[in-house]
Amino acid sequence: MQPITRLSGMTPTRSRAVVRGNLIYTVAVADTAEQDMRRQTTETLAKIERFLRDAGSDKSRLLSCTVYICDMALKPQMNEAWDAWVDMDNAPQRACIGATLEHPHMVEIVCVAATKD
Repeated sequence: MQPITRLSGMTPTRSRAVVRGNLIYTVAVADTAEQDMRRQTTETLAKIERFLRDAGSDKSRLLSCTVYICDMALKPQMNEAWDAWVDMDNAPQRACIGATLEHPHMVEIVCVAATKD
């Protein structure tokens, strides 16, 4: 049986990332309370990048991302931040879903990535 490694988070009930075999599972939201979709997305993606690095990977190894956003009308601003961040040579599968998020969060991103071989 493969072990499960959990990278501790800011609270005892949440991990920054979970690793099982060669897969990494992670989720992030922005720390800022500023109501700006592009800024919150940029901050959230930076956290995803840190969490992947902590788990032994990087954004070029992303397999899929699910982006939950509070208002689909703000998707163009989220896309600006995404397009500036994503590794265009290794773009993951991505889905965007409108969702009710806990205030002040405007975006939450869930990712699955492969570890580095």
